[in-house]
Amino acid sequence: MRRYSLAIRLSFTGLVYLALAAAQDITTPEKFFGFQLGADRKIARWDKIVEYFRLLEKQSGGRMKVVNMGPTSEGNPFLEVFITSPANLAKLDHYREINARISDPRGLTEAQAHALADEGKAIIVQSMSMHATEIGGTQMAPELAFDLLSRKDEETRRILDNVIFIEVPCFNPDGQIMVTDWYNKQLGTEYEGTNPPWLYQKYAGHDNNRDAFMTNIPDSQYMARILFTEWKPEAYVDHHHMGGDGARIFLPPYAEPIRPFADPILWRELSWYGAHMAYKEEENGLSGVINDAIYSGWGHFGFHWITPFHNIAGMLTESASARLATPQFVHPDELRGDTRNLPVYEPETIFPNPWPGGWWHLRDIVDRQKVAAWAALDLAARNRETVLWNAYLKAKRQTERGAAGKPAAYLISTLQHDPLTSIKMVNKLLGQGIEVQRAAKPFTIASGMTYPEGSFVVSLAQPKMGLIRFLLGRTFYPDNEWTRNRDGSPTPPYDMATDTMFEFMGVRVDTLDDGAEIQNAALAKVSAPIAPAGKLTRGANGYSLDGRLNDSFRAVNLLFDRNIPVRRVDKPSAGLRPGDFLVPAGSESALETIARETGVDFTPLPAPVSAGVHDTKRLRVAMYQRYGGGNIDEGWTRLMLEQFDFHSTPLFDPEIKKGGLNEKYDVLIVPSDSTATITGEAPPAGAAGGRGGRGGRGGRGGRGGRGNIPPEYRTGLATEGVDAIRDFVQKGGTLVTLNAATAFPVDRLGIGVRNVLTGKSTKEFWCPGSTLKVNVDNTNPIAYGMPAQALALYLDSPAFEVTAQNSESYQVVVRYADRELLESGWLVGEQNLAKRAAVVAAKLGQGKVVLIGFPAQHRAQTHGTYKLLFNNLIQ
Repeated sequence: MRRYSLAIRLSFTGLVYLALAAAQDITTPEKFFGFQLGADRKIARWDKIVEYFRLLEKQSGGRMKVVNMGPTSEGNPFLEVFITSPANLAKLDHYREINARISDPRGLTEAQAHALADEGKAIIVQSMSMHATEIGGTQMAPELAFDLLSRKDEETRRILDNVIFIEVPCFNPDGQIMVTDWYNKQLGTEYEGTNPPWLYQKYAGHDNNRDAFMTNIPDSQYMARILFTEWKPEAYVDHHHMGGDGARIFLPPYAEPIRPFADPILWRELSWYGAHMAYKEEENGLSGVINDAIYSGWGHFGFHWITPFHNIAGMLTESASARLATPQFVHPDELRGDTRNLPVYEPETIFPNPWPGGWWHLRDIVDRQKVAAWAALDLAARNRETVLWNAYLKAKRQTERGAAGKPAAYLISTLQHDPLTSIKMVNKLLGQGIEVQRAAKPFTIASGMTYPEGSFVVSLAQPKMGLIRFLLGRTFYPDNEWTRNRDGSPTPPYDMATDTMFEFMGVRVDTLDDGAEIQNAALAKVSAPIAPAGKLTRGANGYSLDGRLNDSFRAVNLLFDRNIPVRRVDKPSAGLRPGDFLVPAGSESALETIARETGVDFTPLPAPVSAGVHDTKRLRVAMYQRYGGGNIDEGWTRLMLEQFDFHSTPLFDPEIKKGGLNEKYDVLIVPSDSTATITGEAPPAGAAGGRGGRGGRGGRGGRGGRGNIPPEYRTGLATEGVDAIRDFVQKGGTLVTLNAATAFPVDRLGIGVRNVLTGKSTKEFWCPGSTLKVNVDNTNPIAYGMPAQALALYLDSPAFEVTAQNSESYQVVVRYADRELLESGWLVGEQNLAKRAAVVAAKLGQGKVVLIGFPAQHRAQTHGTYKLLFNNLIQ
């Protein structure tokens, strides 16, 4: 048997050598692109990079496979590139199955797990340039692939033999093209090195990394398939940029605080990989390398921060930015620390070799990222069996923790305020690779509560227990020495203090502490996304649509598209609630099509309805859109409206300044933004794009100011625009302002409210990205279809007190609860917010101004409060 195994290994090694012998026929990146990748003032464009990867695939001798996963938001290819030995590539499906068994070892014996770890290959995924102005990763990716295919040394052979490398050369192809074209257009002008003036992803811009757990855009959906359901890799590295005035590259592990509920091995793995990366950087003479600093282990649930709770060693590299491909001079006096674990720019154990300053080039970024990327592959190759065995241990131990702990399961009843949204949530859980079961029959738990047939159960006794705890369980951000400054003021989390999916979506989820209570329930695993089909039961008196369903608004928009009349209920009667929609009989074929498409039932009316209703129509909606890097809140709002078939028109400053808005529009939405940015009194933060990327101390921003933005892209309404909006409202238009933008009508249109939180220190009031309890007046048309008690996402939001003398013209639609406001996140100084108004409608002339004082449509995630916006867009 040993002689037979040796013969197989020698034969296999011969195949590897034959493949490597073809290396001299592999086209170098420099020859293909005409310049060294990372060269000053040169950026390889995505279409050429795709062409190069296709060429490498042909020349690879069976060591590369390029997969186009599908079109991006703007129709560009999203590539998944496999690089490994020819023998491994020929058996990809086999190794994927092995990895699937290791990542979910329920039912495996330890001996079987050892056998799988011995046979399997380490799956390593690395993605590049999610944020399109952070260009180094995508410029590095072709060179990394070329090196793996052309190098003949033992280290490379070991990687190819032991690792299946999945490279995503560009996480954001649309943005890569935008940035490249913009850079080339400005090259040689005073605007060289600035960032594009619009969002560099059609909807999400820089926020695409916040889409990992909701997967609203195609790029996120493709990456979620790779990471969460199809391959479940042992490690994932996401390559980014940061600001340019500190360390040259951040490497794992993260700094404090970390999220709980991950397996301890996971955090050790991040240190293990990060130490090897840093060692290789120093070995290659590259300075400015830092670990265990700047970025905390508790961040938003973006891809590199959510993967640890999939039992994947999810890691981040952050390289100091240049001015895109233009070199940046950094004077030694500009270099500073002032960040987590690097209070001053001086050597320490995690930063032993500071960069001295000088010219910083794109090539410097490419070099450091390539060393880090190679090091991750090298460590996995040298320790293949350990990496795979640890993957098994993490999954096994997390399953055991879930089985032994409380809660034992989360229960999702079919009895929901908005059942269709609860099904959307279940589908999102399935997209994360979470096991969900569905009840074939009703079941009752010890409390006496009965869950109808079709209800869902999510057991914690599964490998992704930690992820489930954060998506379906209340979450409290730590308030301790890691999250407070020396003076006692809070340290901001990295983005959000909670990512509780069920709270965002307005879905009721119940906890069950004792799994024995449902052991006899008839449960079956949900094996595919659920696509509910609504039904129409024919009736002569017309039909009703449930106004509590978000998807009823989509159905109504599809009815408008077909010129089918719609009425809306204002007074309850005969089973109808305020906000329900009524449709006449006579177009049943179209109604059946819409029911199937939206999942909304068309319920027959028992009798004609004539009182307490009004005719409704689609309003002409415009949304303020600006330059200055674009407004991410506008992009997400636009996506959300498209998802529900609302029509909206983008309005830029010049058209608003012309006036006469009432001739074309009924509603103007102003997404979250400061008054100074809306009016143009100050440029948007970081809009000039001098350095781009992330701030050197973990924030965002760059050099420059209004002067290095091309004049045609300078943004702001100025006095003419403010006057035009005032005229629009006074003549009958509706102005809807979102979150921070609510200050604009207060500051400029004289709306008589004040923000009671203005001037409060963070010691007095602090609430970063948290869900809070609110009371809703759902008899007000703005809140039709909402529950009387709901959860609102608070994020740098105002709280209102009506101060106007004509207070009879002001309606409070939503108020914060009296006490115990916090559902999930972090809240200091509750008394400053309790009972305060959160949504206010004010008359102004013949029109009205609606102040939605929290992000009701945040990142197309907060389904539970969508209707507060939707109701303003239908008469």
